[in-house]
Amino acid sequence: MSSVLYDAQGPRAKRRNFLYTAGFLVVLAAVLWWVYKGLDDKGQWEWVLWKPFFSGTEAYSAYIWPGLQNTLKAAALAMVIALPLGAALGIARLSDHAWIRVPVATVVEFFRAIPVLVLMIFGLALFAAYTDVSSDDRPLYAVVTGLVLYNASVLAEIVRAGILALPKGQSEAAMAIGLRKNQVMRLILLPQSVTAMLPAIVSQLVVIVKDTALGGAVLTFPELLASANTMSAYYGANTIASFTVVAVIYVVINFSLTSFASWLERRLRQGKKSTGAVLGVDDTANIAGAAGTGIAA
Repeated sequence: MSSVLYDAQGPRAKRRNFLYTAGFLVVLAAVLWWVYKGLDDKGQWEWVLWKPFFSGTEAYSAYIWPGLQNTLKAAALAMVIALPLGAALGIARLSDHAWIRVPVATVVEFFRAIPVLVLMIFGLALFAAYTDVSSDDRPLYAVVTGLVLYNASVLAEIVRAGILALPKGQSEAAMAIGLRKNQVMRLILLPQSVTAMLPAIVSQLVVIVKDTALGGAVLTFPELLASANTMSAYYGANTIASFTVVAVIYVVINFSLTSFASWLERRLRQGKKSTGAVLGVDDTANIAGAAGTGIAA
């Protein structure tokens, strides 16, 4: 029996794939054992290093939770600002007017080409020199500014690519019935492209969550990853344990975000399915008659 993507495997192909799979599992097990043995030789599996995370709440209340709050605050602010800004920039890049399209394209390409860490550092310097923002709040403002400028530019390209990926007949048919271009964009193109753009948009949102760690590494922003350094020093240099716990938290956050996006995408696709209503002979005749006389029913 053949599949859509490839033909069914024969006996030799099945044996070969079985050997490849077995060999990969053996290599993977060897690597895991090597990692485990190396950590064990260094005493990283001793209970005293992992005890703060399983025998009390001090590590979570004093270090992890405050850092997680700052991470989520910075990521949420950046998402709320970058999403609509990126959508506006992406739509503006499709404008028929060169005086709109060219400056917006310049802005998008400029901020896409600069590393987000550089934008954060520039933001911190600008807030220190030209604003009255307190020194305690400047790292947060700088992190959000860098994330917004970079990710809004990336999201603008995602939006533009999603709209251009739609068949050209969609907009031509809409204009043929008298819709203006802004109506075509708002009522026809954007609703259809959202579903196609959603996986790429969610991937960029995951990047925003992870990039908040740059602020902790360089700008002394007290986010989740920065709290791991302080926490490991306080509990006797349990660096591996601290960063493992923080990594698990990052995985849970990003997996939850991706799972929610997958659920939302399924709901959007189901909502766009046709009802499957079948027109009768009389209905078809009425439609044909109305189209011929130019009179709507």
